[in-house]
Amino acid sequence: VPEKLLNKEVYLLDVASLVANTGIRGQFEERMKRLIAELQERKNVILFIDEIHLLVGAGAAEGSMDAGNILKPALARGELQVVGATTLKEYRQIEKDAALERRFQPVIVHEPTVEEAIAILKGIQPKYEQFHHVRYTDEAIEACVKLSHRYIQDRFLPDKAIDLLDEAGSKANLRRGPTDEKQLQERLMQIAKEKEQAAKEENYELAAKLRDEELKLEKQLEQGVNQERPVVDAADIEQIIAEKTGIPVGKLQADEKEKMKHLEEHLAKKVIGQAEAVKKVAKAIRRSRAGLKAKHRPIGSFLFAGPTGVGKTELAKTLAEELFGTKDAMIRLDMSEYMEKHSVSKLIGSPPGYVGFEEAGQLTEKVRRNPYSIILLDEIEKAHPDVQHIFLQILEDGRLTDSQGRTVSFKDTVIIATSNAGVTDKKITVGFEKEGNGQTSVLDSLGAYFKPEFLNRFDAIIEFKPLEKAHLLEIVDLMLADVKAVMREQGIELEVTEAAKEKLAELGYHPAFGARPLRRVIQEHVEDNIADCLLDADQPVRAIRIDVEGDAIAAKIER
Repeated sequence: VPEKLLNKEVYLLDVASLVANTGIRGQFEERMKRLIAELQERKNVILFIDEIHLLVGAGAAEGSMDAGNILKPALARGELQVVGATTLKEYRQIEKDAALERRFQPVIVHEPTVEEAIAILKGIQPKYEQFHHVRYTDEAIEACVKLSHRYIQDRFLPDKAIDLLDEAGSKANLRRGPTDEKQLQERLMQIAKEKEQAAKEENYELAAKLRDEELKLEKQLEQGVNQERPVVDAADIEQIIAEKTGIPVGKLQADEKEKMKHLEEHLAKKVIGQAEAVKKVAKAIRRSRAGLKAKHRPIGSFLFAGPTGVGKTELAKTLAEELFGTKDAMIRLDMSEYMEKHSVSKLIGSPPGYVGFEEAGQLTEKVRRNPYSIILLDEIEKAHPDVQHIFLQILEDGRLTDSQGRTVSFKDTVIIATSNAGVTDKKITVGFEKEGNGQTSVLDSLGAYFKPEFLNRFDAIIEFKPLEKAHLLEIVDLMLADVKAVMREQGIELEVTEAAKEKLAELGYHPAFGARPLRRVIQEHVEDNIADCLLDADQPVRAIRIDVEGDAIAAKIER
């Protein structure tokens, strides 16, 4: 301890208690004068005021002084030793009173580094171990700091790491079974009383026996506590982080590695006829998961260009399911709703003074709540140029500041923009020129709709090819699988013949609309026929067969 701080006592001043019950004029001033007098008398006292900005206006009534003004003369004379704590935002209240601000020396306390935070946690580790009756490994302490620093973006060290430490201890404590610790403690209290009674009666033989029993029980209690204490390790911390964020953390776990290895195959099963697009997306995601992406940029950013109904949105949904475990981990923004210049305020919130200022922006708030998600910007060409400019800094720096001054991190998101722009401009080629230099033509046509700096920010611009008849058969299988699953829940087996599938593909094929008409065809020719069969049946149905009869698709109940 430095010499200047030797023998000093630190007292915490509760501003609320100071103001309490001072309704009568002069009561508050009298209380403040007594406080100042005592501090002047006791030179070894350092007064600590948490939330020191509360002094401004505290106890002020009409014609009276507030706590800040009463303290000013004593602070100016250097008779008080005061340490206050507040946030930068709330410090502005003190800055308004220049005379009060001048009497304090501001000290900015920065967020500790990872190494410093680990040292802090090791310092408080025994208290938490005692409270939760657990034992933390050194790896768990390091994991608390490193994982919270990496995955919890909207809070600071060591606060977020301490919360993880506390939560992990509490969770481990719940796994602990009931012990007879309480009975041992009750017996120890009883022995203490009996020993006292034996000493009064001068029965030293009994007192010695009780002392031996007491020592034995204390040793037993200590051993029991140490044996039964659950151990909190790094895996427990990783599990809590995984629950909070929805993705596996720490090292790439075995199943996660397998998933990344076969990501291309899994995507290709759901997104038909777009092998090149799937390959590029899978490669970019693998690069990011292996830790090779820029530190603050999003996991991946893609512009999907191609005609309607070829699988652009479906690939985004499938990617959400593969990366984050559910199709719901997707923030979808239909950019046709952002065609006006003022639509920027819908994304980041209204500026101060405007209606809706208190409400958060649609994009910033959703990402703040779900930092691990896919952001789908559907039909980006329909958005106003000012709205497109907002995405420039997201794609480059992975962050965006909302109207209330909060910075939202996008580094754990995948940004996918879809566009039909330029598709109708592609010239139709015949013979040897067919599909020649396709990538260049897409970039050229997109240049008419987007600025070069916007296109340049994407990791990849991916062209989606129009679907062919062969692809439609695979899509028919995928869509029928959903219908079969619904029927299976009702205890009905659905069989669809190859002839029926080919007929459905033929009816649903339209070069301009892609696979979208196929869903309507299946509703009209499969689901409607099944509904008729079920309504006409006078006995429970176990199986239905879909086949082609003449030129139409028909459903028959199989007995």
